[in-house]
Order: sequence, then structure tokens, then C-alpha cells
Amino acid sequence: MTYATRTDLFRPEILAMSAYKVADASGMIKLDAMENPYGWPEDIKTSWLAAIQDCPLNRYPDPEAQQLRATLRELENIPEAFDILLGNGSDEIIQMLLMALPANACVLAPAPGFVMYKQLSDSLSLRYQAIPVVADSFGLDLPAMLMAIAEHQPSVIFIAYPNNPTGNLFDSQAIEAIIQAAQGLVVIDEAYAPFANASFMDKLAMYDNLLVMRTVSKLGLAGLRLGYLVGKPYWLEQLNKIRLPYNINSLTQITADFALNNKSLFDKQTQQICAQRTLLLAQLNALDGLVAYPSAANFILFRTLPRQADVIFASLKAQGVLIKNLSPQGGLLADCLRVTVGTPEENAAFMKALHHSLGLGG
Repeated sequence: MTYATRTDLFRPEILAMSAYKVADASGMIKLDAMENPYGWPEDIKTSWLAAIQDCPLNRYPDPEAQQLRATLRELENIPEAFDILLGNGSDEIIQMLLMALPANACVLAPAPGFVMYKQLSDSLSLRYQAIPVVADSFGLDLPAMLMAIAEHQPSVIFIAYPNNPTGNLFDSQAIEAIIQAAQGLVVIDEAYAPFANASFMDKLAMYDNLLVMRTVSKLGLAGLRLGYLVGKPYWLEQLNKIRLPYNINSLTQITADFALNNKSLFDKQTQQICAQRTLLLAQLNALDGLVAYPSAANFILFRTLPRQADVIFASLKAQGVLIKNLSPQGGLLADCLRVTVGTPEENAAFMKALHHSLGLGG
């Protein structure tokens, strides 16, 4: 037996998994990954280059990223009673949380939800419980969630707020009922908070088991890979033991601090995206055969006629527009596609291509 054919070197859970695939968007209008489509003005770029020109790349970065954490604390009005843990994107924070759990611990989340909750749980041989949301509204099925909490006693519950990939905000009272019922930690994933005008950050003092997770990716800094977790110091102290040293590189620390101190730029871009979201939602719902769902994020989920999602996705791609095909996931996402809100020009190109895909002309 050669090394290439051996299957006993890795756990069965790993062998059974599939790698997370990222579509090649070369030369395409990229509306598949919930990125901010806007760049920086030239004067901001010039100031940023000045900020990083003396970055000591020959030295390890500040292991605690003290300046960046102080900036986040000030901008997000995070009280001194709570600590901040930084990660290489939200993915690393999720990984740290799950690595800290006992063997065979339960992880619970609504479904459909962010795929990395399950991906990382499976990779660590944890028991992942997905509780389907309500079919018509994509809202939390609170009785089912509470029943699952009582039965499985999850160590961690993830709730995306707004939810990915559905885009809706779950009912805040239902979330609080879940926090109160949970014996383990409840992580509110606020990756899309800039577009939602809603947060659980101000409820941290009310619940000992509540953590709030955010990222700067959707704000417009996806290339930096920076996420952060806010909560009681005791919880973050334990997770900090797992965090790899120097996990936030020097360029990310300097650039994120610089960008966050130019928050007005991103606030303006967020407003533009929200305005385009409203317009795009109306345009999608004006088309026969499509149902677009309300969104509090920077993307819109829409449903096609049965067995048309794959065809429309392929047609859009052939026209140079890349969105996300969620239909292969099945369940409540069957026949569903997801489009990121782009610039006015990108959205217009998407709608033109979509009209063509639906046989409606230009």
C-alpha cells in the first residue's frame, strides 16, 4: 500500500468531508461572496501607504494587537468590563471556540446557516445539530430550538444576526429566550451588522453566557481577514490559550486601525449598498417566476421556479456574472440563488443578464 492510497492516517470524519470551494471569478462581475464592491479614494490610499511604509516586517507583530483592540473598543463603545479577542477572520474565532470544547460536545445552530459552523464542527468530531428555520419566513423555530437545547445540552449555539444565507434578522425576543434557556455559550454572529442597524452588543451585560462575534470583511476589508469576539473576560481568557501566537499580522493590524479611523468612508459606502439593496429587491420581485426575500444584509436570496436555479446560474455565469447557487444544498434552499449587492453598474449588469436568462430580453 502506498501513502497515496492509505486511509488510516486521518480520521474518518475528515475523509468524509469535502473541502470548502471558492469559485474562480477571474474576469467576471463578482457578486457571489458578500463583499463591499467599493474601493478607496486616491487620497485615502495615499494616506494608507504612508501609514504602512515603516511597518517593521522583519519583526513579529504585536501578539495582543493592543492598538487595534483599543480602536475597536472605542468605535464600538465596548465597555472595559468586556474583553476583545481577535481572529484571522471569523472562521478562526469559530475554530478556537470549537477547539476548546470537550470531546463529543454538541454544537447547535439554525439551518440554513453559515456553513463554517458545521464544517469546523465536523472537522473536530463534534456533534452538530442543525435546527431548520420556519419555511415561509426563515424565522427561528423557537419551540424546536428550545426542545433541542433541552435534549442535546449544546456547549455552543451559533446564531447569525442577520442570518446567512437568508439575509433576515431573527426575532430578538426569540434569541433572548434561547440565551436564557442555554446552559452553554450563545454566540451572536453579527458579520452583517453594518447593514442591519441591529445588534446584541448592548445586551452583553445582561447574560453571562452571551458572546458577540463580528468581522470587518463585509464592511469593506475582506482582504484583511480580521474578525473579533466580545464577551466576559473569563471566556476569552480560555480561548486566548488556544489562539496561535501572532495570528494577526502587522500589515493587517496597521491597515485595520487606519481604516477604522476612517469610518465615515465605510459608513457612506454602507448607505450606498443599503440603498441599492432596496432597489435591487424591488427589481427582482417585479420579475415573474422569482421571489426575492427581504434582507438586512448586503445580499439578497431569491427563489426561482422549480428546477430553474441551476439553469439561471449557468446562464448568468456564461454572461460574465457570478452569483451563488444555493440550490444544490437542498432543503429550504432548493431552487434558491443569492446575489451580493454591488455597485449600481454591477447591479444593472446583473439584472440585464438575469432578464436574458429568463428569456425577457434586455
